Amino acid sequence: MKSMNFKIAKLVYHYFIPFIPVSVLFIPLILVEASDKTKHEDAYELWHRHPIIRCNLFGTIVSYAGVIVFVSVIYMMRKHPPTVYLVDFTCYRPPTHLQVPSEYFLEGVKRYCNSSDSSAEFQRKILERSGLGEETCLPEGMHMTPPSRTLEFARKEAEDVMFDSLDNLFSNTNIKPEEIGILVVNCSLFNTTPSFTDVIINKYKMKSSIKSFDLSGMGCSAGVISVDLAKRILQVQANTCAIVVSTENITLCGYDGDDKSMMIANCLFRVGGAAVLLSNRNQDKRQAKYKLVHTVRTHYGSDEEAYKCMGQYEDDAGKLGVFLSKSVMPVAGSALRTNITTLGPLVLPFGEKLRYLISTVANKVVKNPKTKTYVPDFKLAFEHFCIHAGGRAVIDEIENNLKLSPAHVEASRMTLHRFGNTSSSSIWYELAYTEAKGWMDKNNRIWQIALGGGFKCNSAVLVALKNVKPSHLVSSNKGNPWEDCIHKYPM
Repeated sequence: MKSMNFKIAKLVYHYFIPFIPVSVLFIPLILVEASDKTKHEDAYELWHRHPIIRCNLFGTIVSYAGVIVFVSVIYMMRKHPPTVYLVDFTCYRPPTHLQVPSEYFLEGVKRYCNSSDSSAEFQRKILERSGLGEETCLPEGMHMTPPSRTLEFARKEAEDVMFDSLDNLFSNTNIKPEEIGILVVNCSLFNTTPSFTDVIINKYKMKSSIKSFDLSGMGCSAGVISVDLAKRILQVQANTCAIVVSTENITLCGYDGDDKSMMIANCLFRVGGAAVLLSNRNQDKRQAKYKLVHTVRTHYGSDEEAYKCMGQYEDDAGKLGVFLSKSVMPVAGSALRTNITTLGPLVLPFGEKLRYLISTVANKVVKNPKTKTYVPDFKLAFEHFCIHAGGRAVIDEIENNLKLSPAHVEASRMTLHRFGNTSSSSIWYELAYTEAKGWMDKNNRIWQIALGGGFKCNSAVLVALKNVKPSHLVSSNKGNPWEDCIHKYPM
């Protein structure tokens, strides 16, 4: 070569051949030098007489292209996790022979709980104010004479609830048990070995590679926790289905002492449960009812008053029961406000966000204790509200805090009236009520709010993917507990 510059560039390139990613950087320099200092024939000769240059260039381009594609895929997956669909859900409807009208319940309290007249009168007043109707149900063991709080009846209650809900869910969706890759079951107060997930896997002969989780002690908000857990796994494990089973066990949790703070749970909690099918598979999108958009979890356990406001304890006589203090409602209100502070920016329209921001800043500047922070209008963000049916006071508190109308809390009040407090599954009875009424239209947004001991407030946001027909109009659809009684509500 006549050009000294070109010779130098050629030597530099050969020197960096062992370092393929670096050597490719010098190709433009070589081409520039060749075009400026040499003839085109020189560049042609260099290309054809040195095949190692061609091979190195091709390999380097392929390597860089592979790296770019790989990084792009990872980036897109992290930025846009797979969509999680709520394909369908079912709720357990207890048989009519398990119903406990108020008089029947109070008669059992007087006969078998060794309660004083004042204790019986206290429970009668709680029942009158609770919002429960005459058709709520207790498990079979509680109907025995005397009530049988044994492990056998507790297992039977759990199996009746779980198997009935799952049978209907598999029937409605035509998804086989062996297709399920994730199973989450939550029950706070009763846990045995084998666990509930083991019982379900054995019953339906699910595959050995299934990922199973059994959540205990997490209170009435555990339903949203279970859904959040399943969602997070589905976002990293492709082409998978997940089932969430939410229930509570009443058989072993009845209280027969004289501590009034523990009698309240007797009057509120009733048998119930729900099964939910989630999926990230594209083939399930067509039959899916909803898309799971957000889950927001708030834990108030670091606050001593919130931590101790409810829980399972023994009274002075050593009798086990669920304790509810008078501070439950203030704690619930504080936890809700913290939760919506996180949820609000995700769902509220811009105007509501701006008003809330201005109000918050103004309060910090003025520092007037009488000035209240602006409460965003969540009615602009959601068409339907599923508020945990923990009791009439719980529903009243959230209705007042969020400035909702009676129509927005109808599903919660009617669920409490018909089924009582079914703990973590109550939000699914409320969603079933909305469907049975024929109110669910495509693109409707649903806010599920759950409160539970610890203290926790959890939210889930769903978006309807279709107009959901009332279950009584779909002959093949089973598992909506309102299908033959919806015409009687609201009461």
